[in-house]
Amino acid sequence: MIVVTGATGNVGQPLVQALVRADEPVIAVSRSGIGVPAGVRHHQADLAEPQSLEPALRGAAVLFLLTSPDFMANGNIDAVLDVVRAAGVPRVVLLSSHGVGTGRHPSVLEDSVQRSGLEWTMLRPGNFDSNALQWADMVRTQRVVAAPFGDVAVPAIDPADIAEVAAIALREQGHQGNIYTLTGPEPISPRQQAAAIGTALGDSVRFVEQSRAEARTQMLRYMPEPIVEATLDALGTPSAAEQAVSPDIERLLGRPPRTFAEWVARTITAFK
Repeated sequence: MIVVTGATGNVGQPLVQALVRADEPVIAVSRSGIGVPAGVRHHQADLAEPQSLEPALRGAAVLFLLTSPDFMANGNIDAVLDVVRAAGVPRVVLLSSHGVGTGRHPSVLEDSVQRSGLEWTMLRPGNFDSNALQWADMVRTQRVVAAPFGDVAVPAIDPADIAEVAAIALREQGHQGNIYTLTGPEPISPRQQAAAIGTALGDSVRFVEQSRAEARTQMLRYMPEPIVEATLDALGTPSAAEQAVSPDIERLLGRPPRTFAEWVARTITAFK
């Protein structure tokens, strides 16, 4: 049995679907059951209340651990791992972030998993293609994308690629102790992303450059302040490591990462 936390999000939902297609028994864990595929067992839990997870873990062979953006402020990763260990789950695949590897983000989650005594695999994705959904309303209503650092390019990754890598790490042996850096196929700037959305729509989408302060105010609505500052630093003045394309997706999936244009084509109804 595979347990997937964050099962209704941008990564968790396609991951559950991939596991179902592979005929793997799976329990989808989330704070709500909206978006869980029909026929998949759902368990309602909040990682900020670790004991709420325990019933889903009974008899599980591996856990996909995905924490919400507010977990760093409200959660206790060591308490979650205590529950995982007590339930007898031997292995964890953690969705971390590229920023841990580059030093932009704190390594608290990874550090706790590594010292937990559990077998582990770390996935470190960078900038998500799906972050562009924050522009969906302004594209629908004004045909505008507003973002900071318009011409600074970093790779952006399709969440479906993250899910496919996670499915491999969960289903197969041999990934224990490995850290995988997951990126898209090439750096892409916000201005280029806006153009790709326009191309998919068959309409012009105007790009408007925000100041850092404007972007910060917007991001604070859904991200903790330290993560906002680190993210803006990475987007505005990325290091060579943050602009580099990792070979891990192609090596694990046997194909190149999907492009931002492919993600847009698949999700274009959100922008219409």
